[in-house]
Amino acid sequence: MGMGRQEKGKADPAAFSIAEAGFGDRTDIDDDGRERRTGTLVTASAHIITAVIGSGVLSLAWAIAQLGWVIGPAVLVAFSVITWFCSSLLADCYRSPDPVHGKRNYTYGQAVRANLGVGKYRLCALAQYINLVGVTIGYTITTAISMGAIGRSNCFHRNGHDAACKASNTTNMIIFAAIQILLSQLPNFHKIWWLSIVAAVMSLAYSTIGLGLSIAKIVGGVHAKTTLTGVTVGVDVSASEKIWRTFQSLGDIAFAYSYSNVLIEIQDTLRSSPAENTVMKKASLIGVSTTTMFYMLCGVLGYAAFGSSAPGNFLTGFGFYEPFWLVDVGNVCIVVHLVGAYQVFCQPIYQFVETWARSRWPDAAFIHAERAVPLPAILGGGEFPINPFRLVWRTSYVILTAVVAMLFPFFNDFLGLIGAVSFWPLTVYFPVEMYMAQAKVRRFSPTWTWMNVLSVACLVVSVLAAAGSVQGLIKDVAGYKPFKVS
Repeated sequence: MGMGRQEKGKADPAAFSIAEAGFGDRTDIDDDGRERRTGTLVTASAHIITAVIGSGVLSLAWAIAQLGWVIGPAVLVAFSVITWFCSSLLADCYRSPDPVHGKRNYTYGQAVRANLGVGKYRLCALAQYINLVGVTIGYTITTAISMGAIGRSNCFHRNGHDAACKASNTTNMIIFAAIQILLSQLPNFHKIWWLSIVAAVMSLAYSTIGLGLSIAKIVGGVHAKTTLTGVTVGVDVSASEKIWRTFQSLGDIAFAYSYSNVLIEIQDTLRSSPAENTVMKKASLIGVSTTTMFYMLCGVLGYAAFGSSAPGNFLTGFGFYEPFWLVDVGNVCIVVHLVGAYQVFCQPIYQFVETWARSRWPDAAFIHAERAVPLPAILGGGEFPINPFRLVWRTSYVILTAVVAMLFPFFNDFLGLIGAVSFWPLTVYFPVEMYMAQAKVRRFSPTWTWMNVLSVACLVVSVLAAAGSVQGLIKDVAGYKPFKVS
């Protein structure tokens, strides 16, 4: 039974331990002994919006172009409704076994373990880490393309739109990796909190710039070819390409809605009254609704501006040439955003491996030793902690992700694959299973039946989206020479 359903006369063990620790009369401590949380509906909604809106918005015009005016917006709305619904289920799993008075789960993984057991927790962890690794590779690709687009934009401005302007993705990936190696040496995630704020501002900035440029192109009188069913078979693509691109576009849209990984962490910032799950459900509705309106504008107006020839990334595919400086600003914002976002996604991987290594080799000086290195005055002085294992492991991880990105530098295909692989298990399957376990939903009851139908349907969509993205990767790799100037 949950804490709110105790037998009369029996004390709550958690509350007793807090009182014993001397926290009972303190107003700055929550029921779990941690510093009192102060988050509200407004802050939670803002966190969700900034967590959802990211580089996925760049591919939405292309995705709508594959699906057309009817299916494209319908799919966007469908993904948003599914994301909101499953987020509402997940909100009830922040506390368990009772959604209002139960014990807090501080992470998504803890919620899975508390509600579904260790076996499902391990599967969840596997899905999470695959997703995190994929996102860091995808961000390396996207940043390198945007860095190259800045140079190409200036080249086109100087030499004309037909000039042979090229950029080396490999060189840009090396530069990006060097920056990430330095940032990765920060020992704790809380030391880079400011990167998350900067990244959120940048993501809103480049999304707004792309939206504004699309509107300007439409207002300028450009009439792009658009259809109710998207790219036309026999004119724009072959019949097989139409099918594969349709599948891949589902993955791109799924990637744009990926934020379930951080929902529990966002909910953990909320004050306990009113109940966190109630506030979080409202915040999810506000956050997902706002994001969907923004996505709809970017995708639909991007399609209206470019038609069937919409580029995979509407700020680097050079659907826009002028004003070149605004295109440059948009791409600079992408670079700054993803420099910070890379760290947000790789820190959990770092912490997992380092925690495992410390427990596996408790006496190894290479793993445990911390050396303070003095910083020059120009960097603010003080000392910077260096750990040999952290230096070698984190540097190796960044290099590995950069090498994989150099081998497969395909923006749309990679984003589609990440979205397809992570959407079903993290956004749909685990929230549905946790909710049914916590609510004790009877097998074969109407609720059990339709929730399983939803889960299976989303699994089918994820498999099709993954197949489309893999086919796109295979096709692109066939004619690609790695480590060359693009």
